[in-house]
Amino acid sequence: MHAGGAFAYAGAEAVTLRIDGTETQVRRPRAGRPGRRAFVSGKKRQNTIKATVIGDGQSHTLWTGAARPGRMHDQTAVRTEGIAEKFRLHPQVKAEADEGFRGLHNEFPCQVSVPPKEPGNDVPLGEQYAWREYRRRQTSARICIEHAIAEHRQWRALQRHTSQRSTYTETHLAIAGLVSDRAVRRATRRKPSTALVPLQQAARWSLTS
Repeated sequence: MHAGGAFAYAGAEAVTLRIDGTETQVRRPRAGRPGRRAFVSGKKRQNTIKATVIGDGQSHTLWTGAARPGRMHDQTAVRTEGIAEKFRLHPQVKAEADEGFRGLHNEFPCQVSVPPKEPGNDVPLGEQYAWREYRRRQTSARICIEHAIAEHRQWRALQRHTSQRSTYTETHLAIAGLVSDRAVRRATRRKPSTALVPLQQAARWSLTS
């Protein structure tokens, strides 16, 4: 499924998307090669390639892509890939994301939810407790995308990519496709329907059961 399809599906089924990034260690470019430092991740201090993953509340992978050198910020990647434009085209779609997508939240505050900024030490104790509780709930809502990414990383090629960096995107997409196909075969957790049933029909069901 491409990114546009994931947003169309989320809009039609009222699904809240989960967005997160993942990093895979790759070979270090040779000395003297232009752009060598572009792969050094500011978070892991290693040579990595990042990718963005979009999933749903059932830990299903709906889309993955936006592969880029590890130095590039998550926010820059989603804008380059056109994800921000997808929110503009689908104003009814909502998403949960982490701190790295705060810029996306600032642009679409009613659609993208990110962890709240930590209050200062001078704020009342009640506000600090409220911040911790809100952050806990937001983290709980995002945990399913972490589970989806964990399924990707069960494959050794996405734990440390030892082949050429140019083959990473194809490898990641192939593995993500297999993971997605396997995930959709799992039983989903659905809430029971709350639709009203006519009384006569309910009585007829009770007599026949």
